[in-house]
Amino acid sequence: MLIDRSAGILLHPTSLPGKFGIGDLGPNAHMFIDFLKESGQTLWQVFPLGPTGYGDSPYQCFSAFAGNPLLISPELLYKEGLQNKTDLENTPSFDPHKIDFGSVINYKISLLQNAFHTYKKRERKFSEDCGIFCESNSYWLDDYSLFMALKNYHKGIQWTQWDKSIAFRSGNSINEWSEKLKTEVEFQKFIQFMFNKQWQALKKYAHENKIQIIGDLPIFIAYDSADSWANKELFTISEDGKLNFVAGVPPDYFSATGQLWGNPLYKWSEMEKDNFGWWQNRIKKLLELVDIVRIDHFRGFDAYWEIPGDAETAINGRWVKAPGEKFFNTIKNNLGDLPIIAEDLGVITKSVEELRDKFEFPGIKILQFGFGENGDKKFLPHNHIKNCVVHTGSHDNETTRGFFESEKKKKSGIYEWTQDYLNFYSDDIVFDLIKKAYSSVANIVVIPMQDILNLDNAARMNYPGKPGGNWTWRFTWDQIPKELSKTYKMLTELYERPSKRRNEFEEIDVEEE
Repeated sequence: MLIDRSAGILLHPTSLPGKFGIGDLGPNAHMFIDFLKESGQTLWQVFPLGPTGYGDSPYQCFSAFAGNPLLISPELLYKEGLQNKTDLENTPSFDPHKIDFGSVINYKISLLQNAFHTYKKRERKFSEDCGIFCESNSYWLDDYSLFMALKNYHKGIQWTQWDKSIAFRSGNSINEWSEKLKTEVEFQKFIQFMFNKQWQALKKYAHENKIQIIGDLPIFIAYDSADSWANKELFTISEDGKLNFVAGVPPDYFSATGQLWGNPLYKWSEMEKDNFGWWQNRIKKLLELVDIVRIDHFRGFDAYWEIPGDAETAINGRWVKAPGEKFFNTIKNNLGDLPIIAEDLGVITKSVEELRDKFEFPGIKILQFGFGENGDKKFLPHNHIKNCVVHTGSHDNETTRGFFESEKKKKSGIYEWTQDYLNFYSDDIVFDLIKKAYSSVANIVVIPMQDILNLDNAARMNYPGKPGGNWTWRFTWDQIPKELSKTYKMLTELYERPSKRRNEFEEIDVEEE
């Protein structure tokens, strides 16, 4: 890792405040970085930044390379003369605490279309800066922009249901449809250019304030994505487009029937033929956006749970070996030592641990998992090691306040057990637990914003297995107590996050890359 002892906050940009129905990369994102700095934080962790598909989940994106159009800031478009002031003033009345994705998508895409038309009317079209972006990203952008244009043309249906010739990219169909949908393809490229421009400005501002960004790399891609449509030979997809095998996990902390994710799996033997070129491109692209990569479901690089494509649950699967060590050696040889965090939760075997430790990737400790007589004690602070990341909970958990409220209602004894463990018998047990995380020997502590604000389960981000209604939570600035930043600045100083030794990040050139 590039950093020593440090502290940060987990908050996806969609959860930021603002009047446009969803958080974005504009002024409120910059204000959040100010809050991080004032609070002594040096890390900002986000979820995957791609364009969300099924269930609005950032872990089910239309592309492993593209950015989410909903994060583009109308206010920053206005500053560039690409947005009408009247449109910004006549914003619909959105719930400030909950995202209504249906109405937000319609509203934001309409604004982006207006910005695109303004861009073209000025005869700028694909001006020099946009042209450079499109050319340097053509290895994924050409397929993605055509995929999204096709998806919109076909009213959003899955690519397997499109006209057969373009669904399977036969004959001259790519050229024919590219010409037919030329304007829409240009619009999709314009969106990605604007996302990248706004994100890079935000990243630069974070670096100027000595904040590193932890990004998220889901191990699998979505079935309904540009990646599977354009690279079928790399995935467990048959010639007729059906899924032979899909991803998931066996029964675990979250579900008695396991989790049936439905993502296609990789044909690793095919990927090895060009030294995992697709993966190299994917990781390089993500590292243009973030400083540290959290690999979601890291254990899938050691072995993955293979489920028949027609299965209804994840129970009847099998573990299949993946090329973990060969893969990471190849990545290291081609890209160098990378700042990677291994999300090593779930069914973890000795071989998974050996793979993680061989490359010295820090694993993850979730405090909620350790509580009670039957808790997994490796997650408790007294068992932590330096090279790990500690969280109170994750996006798949209840908020910590919600967790303890649930356990008290169930009379499970976990709340009382935790009180004894913390030697804390007053009301604000969530803050005391956060202090315990800060005091851990773990190099990195990242607390979800919901726990920073001591919110109940109304602020929960995701319910695994629940098909809809997730990823909707947002906060507002009036929820932040006046002294909160001072409190957390005190914690970072008290528990030496960063340590008094010089943080290696201070040696990084924070100017524009």
